[in-house]
Amino acid sequence: MKSLLKYLGVFVLLLGVVLLVVYKYAFPENSLLVASIVLEVVGVLSYIFINKALD
Repeated sequence: MKSLLKYLGVFVLLLGVVLLVVYKYAFPENSLLVASIVLEVVGVLSYIFINKALD
């Protein structure tokens, strides 16, 4: 379970990237851009803090 928790931030980052792809090719709305940047920032911060707490 710790191995999945270790990569939680990466999964959140990938979700942000998926939203950017949806923005580019399907629905060009600003709400998708805002949601993707929030997910990118949360993903990076969670990756840093979770890995620091587990090590």
